[in-house]
Amino acid sequence: MGSKLYLVPTPIGNLEDITLRAIRVLKEVDLILAEDTRTSGKLLKHFEISTHMQSHHMHNEHRMVERIIERIKNGETVALISDAGTPAISDPGFLLTRACVESGIEIECLPGATAFVPALVNSGLPNDKFIFEGFLPVKKGRQTRLTFLTEETRTMIFYESPHKLLKTLTNFAEYFGANRPISVSRELTKLYEETVRGSIAEVIEHFTIKAPKGEFVIVVGGKK
Repeated sequence: MGSKLYLVPTPIGNLEDITLRAIRVLKEVDLILAEDTRTSGKLLKHFEISTHMQSHHMHNEHRMVERIIERIKNGETVALISDAGTPAISDPGFLLTRACVESGIEIECLPGATAFVPALVNSGLPNDKFIFEGFLPVKKGRQTRLTFLTEETRTMIFYESPHKLLKTLTNFAEYFGANRPISVSRELTKLYEETVRGSIAEVIEHFTIKAPKGEFVIVVGGKK
């Protein structure tokens, strides 16, 4: 395979969404860096992948990068995976990728699952031009970011956790207007997958009655 870093997407829910190539790469590399080895361990066991795994997450990635670079330079092949989806998309991966680029190490990113793509495509909102915001700042910088986005004309994509969903939707109503079109998808590719479309006010009403559960992708129409 040659010494390099592989960025390998993993399923966001349905295990059938992993590619044959991803399975092969994970079996052939020398080391798999996983965001949570317990979560990824279930995936590897399901596909009978016995490659050694090591934790690589937001709390340790800064101090691990240099050691991983050295291992790759010494001839090892390394694959980076996150708990779900494509590494570095609202997950660890950017720091290691940048370090590899700076060190002249070859990087190969496999195509695969990313939660915001199906959420955008099935939203019914314009998808020819869009921006991906990921998770909004929790406190510092949140109001500044929302104020900046009030003038955004492209479709906007956000990630949100269940316990913060209603707060974020309420913020959207305040900054974007309660009538702004929105689509909220949860548990994508899983058994209880659901997409709720309508105005921000209508979606707030829906999740006020039905308590939010699962991981959410929010797609908001841009300013007309």
